Amino acid sequence: MAHTDHPTMRRVLRREIAGTIGLLTDEQDFRAMRRYRSFTFDDHTAYLHQVEKLLRLLAAQGGHTTVALFDPEEYAEYCAATGLDPDIPSSRARFTAELASRGPTLPYDGRPLAELVPDLVDEAVRQATWEYASTLLARLGPCASCGENIGRAAFARAADLVVRILDTAPPGNRHLVCSVTGTPETLLAVLHADDEGDATQLDEAEALEFTTVLALGIATDGPGGLVMRTTAPGTADRVYGWRLHAGGLEPLTAGEVFDAYCTDIESGDLISPESGVDYGEPPDLGAEEGPAPQHG
Repeated sequence: MAHTDHPTMRRVLRREIAGTIGLLTDEQDFRAMRRYRSFTFDDHTAYLHQVEKLLRLLAAQGGHTTVALFDPEEYAEYCAATGLDPDIPSSRARFTAELASRGPTLPYDGRPLAELVPDLVDEAVRQATWEYASTLLARLGPCASCGENIGRAAFARAADLVVRILDTAPPGNRHLVCSVTGTPETLLAVLHADDEGDATQLDEAEALEFTTVLALGIATDGPGGLVMRTTAPGTADRVYGWRLHAGGLEPLTAGEVFDAYCTDIESGDLISPESGVDYGEPPDLGAEEGPAPQHG
């Protein structure tokens, strides 16, 4: 019978353990953690360097590690709510385990932290946007006139519109941007849809966030719009879009799309149009399942 000594078995088992590192991505958060005596790092750059070395070591040993954003304020609230001492490493480990269960996290894939961190921040923004938009939709409640749940109906309508927009789009990779400015905070969602043969590839979390933001715009009829850009080999990029109007989407003219793309958002100054880009009107989305609801 083959015999494996205990140290060897432990090394084998260690490769089966998945871990999560809570990362302090910016200097301000790093300084906030320095108020704890058990947090012994005193230089943010050195801290990031050591984290990256550890991630590479774990990857070289065959381990799987995810990286999460560590928020010092959220950590302090967590410790206060759970009765944990925030100035001991085990409390930070327990909080990091919580982060792993609810995100946002990204698996470490060997990239330098300078490349991974922006994607992690984008993931956090996307999740926060979805949570915020979902909360606002839920608060709308039922319609006083017909009793229909306004948020749920708007989400179903938004999902139908997204499907029709993708079905009527020309072949190529699609980049959609939806903005809603009528809420207390301006919300922006992005959706990438790439052609893979006869199928369209979507990121499910990205699609959920995009649909939720569009649904909020539909439900509140706030100012906003949706713009699509399609890229395909051998052809000019096509750009077109819609404005949110009366619980649905109203096509923008080619001139309106051109003006939107060729105007600086902050200054209002004109900027040069991109070469090789066709600014046009959107295709007909086809007949809807029913009229846009008019909730009182």
